[in-house]
Amino acid sequence: MASNDNKDPISNLSEKLRVFFGINDEKNKTEPPVKARFKVWHIILAALIFSYLWPLLFSSKTETISYSQFKQYIDQGIAGELVIGPDNIKGILAGTPDKAFTTVRVTDPDLVKDLSERNVGYAGRYENKFLVTLLSWVLPLGFFYLIWRFAMNKMGAGTGVMSFGKSKAKIFAESDTKVSFADVAGIDEAREELEEVVDFLKTPEKFQKLGGRIPKGVLLVGPPGTGKTLLARAVAGEAKVPFFSISGSEFVEMFVGVGAARVRDLFSQAAAQAPCIIFIDELDALGKARGMNVMGGHDEREQTLNQLLVEMDGFETNKGVILMAATNRPEILDPALMRPGRLDRQVLVDRPDINGREAILKIHSRDVTLGPEVDLRGIAGRTPGFVGADLANIINEAALLAARNDKETIRPADFDEAIDRVVGGLQKKNRVMNAMEKEIVAFHESGHAIVAESVDHADPVHKISIIPRGIAALGYTQQQPTEDRYLMTRSELTDRLAVFLGGRVAEELVFDEISTGAQNDLQRASDMARAMVAEYGMSESLGLVSYERPRRPMFPPDGFSSGKQYSEAKAAQIDDEVSRIMEEAHQRVRRILSERRTVLDDLARLLSQKESVQGEELRQMLAAAVGKRAAAADPPSMGMTAAN
Repeated sequence: MASNDNKDPISNLSEKLRVFFGINDEKNKTEPPVKARFKVWHIILAALIFSYLWPLLFSSKTETISYSQFKQYIDQGIAGELVIGPDNIKGILAGTPDKAFTTVRVTDPDLVKDLSERNVGYAGRYENKFLVTLLSWVLPLGFFYLIWRFAMNKMGAGTGVMSFGKSKAKIFAESDTKVSFADVAGIDEAREELEEVVDFLKTPEKFQKLGGRIPKGVLLVGPPGTGKTLLARAVAGEAKVPFFSISGSEFVEMFVGVGAARVRDLFSQAAAQAPCIIFIDELDALGKARGMNVMGGHDEREQTLNQLLVEMDGFETNKGVILMAATNRPEILDPALMRPGRLDRQVLVDRPDINGREAILKIHSRDVTLGPEVDLRGIAGRTPGFVGADLANIINEAALLAARNDKETIRPADFDEAIDRVVGGLQKKNRVMNAMEKEIVAFHESGHAIVAESVDHADPVHKISIIPRGIAALGYTQQQPTEDRYLMTRSELTDRLAVFLGGRVAEELVFDEISTGAQNDLQRASDMARAMVAEYGMSESLGLVSYERPRRPMFPPDGFSSGKQYSEAKAAQIDDEVSRIMEEAHQRVRRILSERRTVLDDLARLLSQKESVQGEELRQMLAAAVGKRAAAADPPSMGMTAAN
């Protein structure tokens, strides 16, 4: 086999370049061509190599000599044909045309005379300055143009100067939307409403034959994390239609008119691919009520909203284009968006109840390995108010904790820690507290727990801990609701008020001193007491009047109005009533903890030792204390005397 050394230099160079750029001729013979992927430094390096090898590969061997040696060649008669340029002189040796030389031209008035005397042929060389100047400009510009084209191709389509008005919506084809209603749980009423939208897209004639009109738009309203985006994608997945997804903030740019152009482009693309669904997430970024700009003027956002309203009026429902939008702030949307004919339906995507949370946990736990003792119903009961995103985070945190401890399955202890981490924050085992602070925290949390177990309408205690978590929590008392509640009575509110004050009163009883640890408890208790007086009408002295108006936008579209609708004298009465309720709760909690002082001391001591106590242990301690008090109050009978 012939060696590569026998190849010419150009062949060797081309082969090395093919290896450098990953071009394999043998592979290309058998496999389909693959698009080459070059980087900018590849192009720069290739240009440098080419500029270096050009004179070596495409120029003859030329010897550079001094001018004195050149004069000797003339005197000796061995200088052949010469080409005299403005800066140098090139020539060959007489009789050996392959041996060339060059020298720098110097000022020599006798040069032409010497050449004529010795019959040396010479000629002048004219340099085209225009061509040299042109090449010096064109080559760098062409090089930078190639780099710019390469960068634009890497960034993808739609990044040019003329593409500002193009829609930035992500388009999911029928096969790309792999979400169905089977992946949605906990929001059954919202899902039933949207199942009808799927029927609109699949069989529109079913509704049109009776003269019905397909809704143009559906607005999904609900707190963050409840599954609004997931529900919209499930509609597209069930209907098997293209899905255009875009955020409301992606319409608005710094250039005037760009947002309106993007709205027009989005609806034109949707009309071309009908039937389809347009989904605008975070609609409040685009659809905020007009006239709320305190600086005045017609800003870009309002112009974009006007174009959206025009487009929603312009397309016909029989084309099969349905607009879906999601927001968690419906109160700030423009009223023109909400009228029938635009966003016809408003679907509430609320927080799930206990059954919904259990169904959501089952969906998110399909791909994890649960231990046989894991009770998803119990976990759902411990997470009131959690939305789908929170529950998915709990499943993920529990799986990570189990993997970190090299467990084969996820166990209840992993879910306990995951819930504590989501609710209270990361556990800070390395935070150093002195003995006095640790004792104060132990009595503080013990006060909360004992009051919660002593009143009638508080949720039962699940766990008491004095392990610091999060940013400022030095301990916490976790209560587990027995059921979902949507209304609160005055008795329930006063009991919860007592639980808030349990920690502060425990510090007063034990240390005859108070600390800053009860700041959050006092704030929540004060807010609850003020709401009872000023909002819920639960004060006998002030009567059945609500003194607080619902919270409204800072700049409402119907003008400005003062927030307080009552006199200063009435405000003083409200303050006095709030203070009275707080003081009554304070005295009530003080009586509860004074009667259970022994349990308070025992629980605080146990917390200092174990750092975490389960609610069942607390209930056993309270039951034992009640038994002792009953025994002390009613001593056993000694029986009949001998005289009887």
